[in-house]
Amino acid sequence: MKFDTVIIGGGLAGMVCGIRLAEAGERCAIVSQGQSALHFSSGSFDLLSRMPDGTPVSDPMVGVAELERIAPEHPYARIGAERCDRYARQVPAFLREAGLPVTGEDRRNHFRITPMGKSKATWLTLEGYLRTEAPGQFPFRQVCIVNVEGFLDFYPEFVAEEFRKYDITCRFGTINFPDLEQIRQNPSEMRSANIARVFDHERNLEALAAKIREVAADCEAVILPAIIGLNRDDAFAVLQSKVDKPLYLLPTLPPSIPGIKAQQALQARFRALGGEYFLGDTVLSGELENGRVKQIYTANQGNIPFQADHFVLATGSFFSKGLVATPDRIVEPVFGADTVFTSDRSTWYTLHFFDRQNYQAFGLRTDAELRVMKEGVALENLYGIGAGLSGFHPVQEGCGAGVSLLSAFYVAETILNSRKS
Repeated sequence: MKFDTVIIGGGLAGMVCGIRLAEAGERCAIVSQGQSALHFSSGSFDLLSRMPDGTPVSDPMVGVAELERIAPEHPYARIGAERCDRYARQVPAFLREAGLPVTGEDRRNHFRITPMGKSKATWLTLEGYLRTEAPGQFPFRQVCIVNVEGFLDFYPEFVAEEFRKYDITCRFGTINFPDLEQIRQNPSEMRSANIARVFDHERNLEALAAKIREVAADCEAVILPAIIGLNRDDAFAVLQSKVDKPLYLLPTLPPSIPGIKAQQALQARFRALGGEYFLGDTVLSGELENGRVKQIYTANQGNIPFQADHFVLATGSFFSKGLVATPDRIVEPVFGADTVFTSDRSTWYTLHFFDRQNYQAFGLRTDAELRVMKEGVALENLYGIGAGLSGFHPVQEGCGAGVSLLSAFYVAETILNSRKS
């Protein structure tokens, strides 16, 4: 099978890179072994929330420019502050075109509200989800927090405890419907995706609106866990139109509706552009020739190789097995590419879970164009993007989604420019 570009990995970075290339007319394939970490996402996309020393960032682009000076191995520094700024301004329209309407600015972080009610700085948030310009600056003083009876992945009391710190009065409402009884029989099935399928039906959405009006009659606004909108894009708008006060969604514990929705929307956009998506397949090996990747082999296709002019490695980090830790080294399993890590394993981590863990910055060794290195030499047509890159701490710096998005834009642009030269 011959393509212009083959992307290995179907998470945020891989999907975005594939869409950018397909938009320009490239014939692309994505090979993905399973569902990505997007299923665990919150409905927000971080760009840069904190500097490496922990200093909060209010203007992400100011922070990116500083990273270019103090952290030359950071992916943003590799891409360059000017390009990062340009790509960041393009991302909202790109996501909206894919069916993911977002709010936010590239020059100012806002704050998303977590499933536990905490405020966390972020860059873009899906429309309908509760966000504030500063911690505690809520657009209401009295709110009703509504939950589905028996739903254990959302914690109204924890959310209320945080809200009360800002003198927000909280009331609670519980909803129940006959169509929920079947999934309630097994607690393990009482998950957000299964509940959302119930509310894909118009009659249940109507009943939900009526119940919200009843339990929230004396409140200024309503907060609902993200249990709507899995298979219909208009669910929130329809529900809001039937509730006579502002309605806000909060993400739940994974699997999350906004994350699943993002994955589905990006896949649909890629396929609509003519991209070929091979889900449930694993890349086993790559064949190199004269410093280039000639072809790759997968488990499902057997001896039929994927051939392309360019290949993109978007397999992620340890979570998705894009990187594998052995007792003494970090391994990239497909190509045996060079990786960045420290030789003393005792320095890889600390016993304090929330500390800045060194292993999170381990990853692929690349050149300035994000071409993957093997035995100290950059492979001419293999690029690395996303969580598998080295030089950044996605959690502590609040930049995981941003690195995936901007590195995907950068590599797609590099590939397209190579066609012109």
